[in-house]
Amino acid sequence: AGPVATTITAIRADGYVTWTNIPTNATFTVQTAVSLGGLINWVDYIQVPTTTAATTNRLIDPNPPAGMVIIPAGSFTMGNTFSGEGYGDELPLHTVYVSAFYMDRYEVTKALWDEVYNWAITHGYSFDYANSGEGKASNHPAQRMTWYDAVKWCNARSEKEGRVPAYYTSSGQTTVYRSGQVDVDNSWVNWNSGYRLPTESEREKAARGGSSGHRFPWSNVDTISHSQANYNADISYPYNLSYPAGYHPTFASGGFPYTSPAGYFAPNGYGLYDMDGNVLEWCWDWYGFYGSVSQTDPRGPASGPYRRIRGGSWRYSAIECRTAGRGYSYPYGRSDYCGFRSVRPAGQ
Repeated sequence: AGPVATTITAIRADGYVTWTNIPTNATFTVQTAVSLGGLINWVDYIQVPTTTAATTNRLIDPNPPAGMVIIPAGSFTMGNTFSGEGYGDELPLHTVYVSAFYMDRYEVTKALWDEVYNWAITHGYSFDYANSGEGKASNHPAQRMTWYDAVKWCNARSEKEGRVPAYYTSSGQTTVYRSGQVDVDNSWVNWNSGYRLPTESEREKAARGGSSGHRFPWSNVDTISHSQANYNADISYPYNLSYPAGYHPTFASGGFPYTSPAGYFAPNGYGLYDMDGNVLEWCWDWYGFYGSVSQTDPRGPASGPYRRIRGGSWRYSAIECRTAGRGYSYPYGRSDYCGFRSVRPAGQ
């Protein structure tokens, strides 16, 4: 879609697209459309910086892992592009390049949590709480796990599938993290293997669905309503179209938590569900502030008291659902409005 005309010269069955262009130092916007009797609803999909006259990039994966989608490599503008709203830690805007990765299509459901958890406790794992990973129903998101338990669960999911785990108890990466509350360091992570929590930049890139400069995970409007997400419409914002409805009327019953089933609402441009609302999601990073310089695959501060959480929830208002919104919690904290989803390196 620009900034200048291009010519697509190859589309491979494994999802790679090659195009040629005249400028060799420009960022191109790639758009996609749905074919329903003709191409309709063109939307931004990914930003790709180029350094040569021929660019090859894997835009899709025709055979992703079950329950996951590929988030293609590319750059995006991280932070809040809407002046006068949000919080100070959402600025300054900065460009981030993120390598390709797979992400769970849904937040980890109670059914998936139980499947891995029950395997884990018979294979050397111990969790902070016996009731960690509660859920309102099997197809609702699991919640009330600590950050530590989410990380250990990701390792257990890897080992259950015969994969090399991502998290270890030292930089030597010889002892797999399976028990206790260990503040895993960035250097203790095998970033090229296994399931893990998304970094904050991966989570925001995925939530944006390939579209730049929007308030929420969809690209057609910059407003939110109960037809799009499960959140608490209790506060009046210009972009909150369901105020003053409060909790989502379809799910505000049967006692807390007021979660909704996976896949109830429409997905974003990458095919991800509940990237805003339902439950907040644990991320890898320690709490920290942005810088203004461009970054490649940032992994956050080296230490801190809090870990990042993203995405809004059934309990919080529309402002928390914004794609740029940033939350935080002690890693030992747990709540009925916080869960997670996992990611995996592309190609594994």
